[in-house]
Parts: sequence; structure tokens; C-alpha cells
Amino acid sequence: MPDTEPTARATAPEPVPSAEPTAPSKGSLSHRLPALLALATAVFITSLTETLPAGLLPAMSGTLGVSESATGQTVTVYATGTFLTAIPLTAATAYWRRRRLLLTAMAGFAVANTVTALSSSYALTMTARFAAGVAAGLAWALLAGYARRLAPPGLQGKAIAIAMAGIPVALSLGVPAGTLLGSALGWRTAFLAMTILTAVLLLWIRLTVPDHPGQDRAARTPMRGALRVPGVPAVLTVTLVFVLAHTLLYAYIATFLDDLGLGGSTDVILLVFGAASLLSIWIVGARIHHALRALTIGGTLLVGAGAALLALSADSTPLVYVAAALWGLGWGGVPTLLQTAAGRAGGDQADAAQAMLVTLWNVAMAGGGVAGGVLLDAAGPAALPWAVLLLLAPTLALVLTGRRHAFPS
Repeated sequence: MPDTEPTARATAPEPVPSAEPTAPSKGSLSHRLPALLALATAVFITSLTETLPAGLLPAMSGTLGVSESATGQTVTVYATGTFLTAIPLTAATAYWRRRRLLLTAMAGFAVANTVTALSSSYALTMTARFAAGVAAGLAWALLAGYARRLAPPGLQGKAIAIAMAGIPVALSLGVPAGTLLGSALGWRTAFLAMTILTAVLLLWIRLTVPDHPGQDRAARTPMRGALRVPGVPAVLTVTLVFVLAHTLLYAYIATFLDDLGLGGSTDVILLVFGAASLLSIWIVGARIHHALRALTIGGTLLVGAGAALLALSADSTPLVYVAAALWGLGWGGVPTLLQTAAGRAGGDQADAAQAMLVTLWNVAMAGGGVAGGVLLDAAGPAALPWAVLLLLAPTLALVLTGRRHAFPS
């Protein structure tokens, strides 16, 4: 999800189990921290696999023999794999043991990233990226629910924030490190490093993450009813447009910066963006239960301010760094904010609302890759931040008018 970029990127719900394990003791997450960190690493791998090409586009396009806009579709096809398969595969595997399903999804990333690293064929690379998106659909369907069920009442939001911290860490450390590694040793090495990390994570999950049963067959809830719940359509629309705005710029950030003469600083600028995203998710994790509306408005305005500076700061390198910081500060907590808004607005239909959210999130990721590529070819990189501003205007309007149900005070 996106984040994504990504929080975050947003996640589909885990199926309701037929039997709950013993709840952790109230007031403490310390004994669950190894498991939560394993989930955060799974989020990191899921997010980084999706966004890593953003920092490697020029090198990948040269090796694969296609344009940078065509290489940017590796992000699009990943998101397409997720939104086409997340709901049907989640339904088909609803009765699987949860740890078994999580291990299967992460193994899928190891295979897909290995094939991507070894491929010299654009078609094979796109196939591997689609497969990675399918694995992401399964992973996002598990991770937030797993984190929530590891925590006692009152600490579930903190547990989700710990797990979702993998998104900004992927942006702040993963993408810059992958870009730097790709520059030093070749872009293939960056994807092979992802495979090695995933292999370590498989053992980590096996040792620390408790298993859970699958869904009770009597607990299935139809999804259509969620669309009739006040507030849910607004949250879903905000998700679609906000993620579209973010992705059409982020997917082509290396090309945009290269056009400004800052291609050699892409990794550092992404590091600034990611560090600000880390701060954002910390703030959101601490305040989300008291200030969901204010945080969502603030995030939208900060992303807009960052886009405006990027549109106007072509001659000022320091302002590009400020823009990256504002963008990250606004965006980092967005996955957690939108997921929480969908759950609150959905009420009894929260699981269905969140399942639709993850699908629309990835529709927007795919659409952003396509729209950004078309805009890049038609109007050049300078048009990308202006398109972000154009899309954020209705996003802000929907958040502001959703005071009663979608984004209440």
C-alpha cells in the first residue's frame, strides 16, 4: 500500500478467527515486541518491494532496453497484481492458519525479487512484479490484524503503529539505501538484497510470531453493505484520490530530480523524505485516537505544501530538500489515518470497509503509475507536482466536509 508509499501503506483486514489466543497482559507490549518487529519488517519488505524501482528507474530502463516511463510501470503492475487479487485471494485463503499464510506471502516476495534481479527481459520483469503484487495483497490482508491481536485493549493502536512503521522506514532507509546500493553495485544487487532479508524474516516469523486460526465459516460478512454506511464512501474516495496524487509524483521522483539537475542526490533527498515520514508516523501513532480529523487535514496540507515547493523551486536546491521534508511529514501517517478512519466510519462493517480501502489504495497506485507516465511523456517532469496540487484540492474538500461521519473531530 504504498506508501509506499506504500502506510501505510493501508491494509485489508485479517479474517476474524474462530478462537482467540490468550490476550496479552494489559498495559504492556514488551513481551510481544519481537513479533511486532517481525511484522514491521514484513511491512518494510512489502513497501520497499513496491517502491524500490522509484530510485532505480534510469539504471533499470537502460538494462531492460525500455524508456523510463515504461520502467515506471513496474510500480503500476505491482499495484495491479495487488488490487486484482487481494479480495479474491483473501476470501479463498480465509480458513488457512494465519502464520502459514503470512509465510507463504513473504516467500512469494523472495521468489519475485529474485526473478526481478536476474531478469534481462522486460516482459519477465513485469511478470515478476505482478507476482510480487499478488504476494502483497495477501500480506496486507494479514499484517494490521495480526498487530491488533497481539495487543491488549487500549494498546492496539500503538501496536499497529509499530507494525506500520515499516512503511516510513522503507522510505527513509530502504529506498535511499537501495538507490545507493544500485549506484555502487548495480540495481540487480538491490533486489537480491531484498531476497536475503526476506529469507531471514521467514525464520524470524517462524520463531516469534504466534499462530492464529483462520476465519470461522459462519463469520463471513458481505462487503456491499459497507458502502451504505455514512462516511465510508467519503473515506474511500479520499483514499483513491490522495494515493493517486502521491504516486504519480513518487513513482517518477528520480526522473523529476534528474530533470532539476539533482539526479545524483536522489538517495539523500529520499532519505529526507523518509526521515520526515518516520516523524509523521510517530506523531500519528501518539495522537490518532484524539485528533484523527486534525491530523488528516494537516497531512493533506503538508503534502500540498511540499508539492507546491517542488513546482516552484527548480532553481533552489535547499527548497527541494524542504519540500521533501514537508511531503514526508504529511504523507508518513496517511496509511494509518485512512485505515483508522475507515474502521471508525464502518462500525460493524469495518472489516469490509478496510478490505475495499486496500483495493482502492492499489487501484490508485496503479493509476498513479500510468497517469504519471502519460504526464511525463506528454508534458515533462515539471508537470508532476502541479498534478499533485490539482488532485489534493478535492481531497481536502472531502476531508473538511466529512466532519460528521468520515473524519469526525
